[in-house]
Amino acid sequence: MERATTNWSPNTLWEEIRGGRFRRHTSGVCSGYAQANLVILPKLEALDFLIFCQRNPRPCPLLDVLEPGETTPPSSPGADIRTDLPGYRLFLDGELADERDQITDLWQNDWVSFLLGCSFTFEWALIGAGIPLRHVQEGKNVAMYNTGIACRPAGMFAGNMVVSMRPILASLIPQVVQICSRFPSVHGAPIHVGEPAALGIADLAAPDYGEAVAIECGELPVFWACGVTPQLVARHSRPPVMVTHAPGCMFVTEIPNQTLAR
Repeated sequence: MERATTNWSPNTLWEEIRGGRFRRHTSGVCSGYAQANLVILPKLEALDFLIFCQRNPRPCPLLDVLEPGETTPPSSPGADIRTDLPGYRLFLDGELADERDQITDLWQNDWVSFLLGCSFTFEWALIGAGIPLRHVQEGKNVAMYNTGIACRPAGMFAGNMVVSMRPILASLIPQVVQICSRFPSVHGAPIHVGEPAALGIADLAAPDYGEAVAIECGELPVFWACGVTPQLVARHSRPPVMVTHAPGCMFVTEIPNQTLAR
């Protein structure tokens, strides 16, 4: 990982993305600022998705919902939701149709943008407490897995949860739970520790998104609800159009992490 990016401001990151100079995951970027998953839907489907998020706050914790056609989040003046993420995904009828650097040419005035809390936000609290995170140390995107855990449906939206995984020393897990519990708006405490088969995960070495990391002696896999869940839900629910972030390529807001801590 390019360590200099930890000290970037969100505005610097947006400029780097717009200039085509930053095209990778945002784990470990812009220390101190909250990151967000992105889901964009036409207004016609937006109410169902809003209810879906309210019914499933662990994988889909709402940070903000923009007005139809709005492209600048009120919390991040100067940002443009159409250009300021390192990668976007376009789903058509539930199928991944394209991966793009920007969506300006696709934009419709009835599109509603949802910003969902991201676990990259609480990673800074863990690192600050001296808890090592291997994917950050190795400059990798966090490993993410589809599960067999069904979300609570809402309207047209239904499907299973996605989780992220981080190996944690067993002796540190109580501290990790305590720290993450202070951040319910960015997934909060882990949902599972230990045996991945209990979540329907067959092989930790083969994540569905992101990159695998080793689990060393004395460590256990720890799983959090993940904001990639809407992308799996899209495949099941098949909305006519949905735009999301590429997994790991978040929107970095100007919201200070500390303001999200209880």
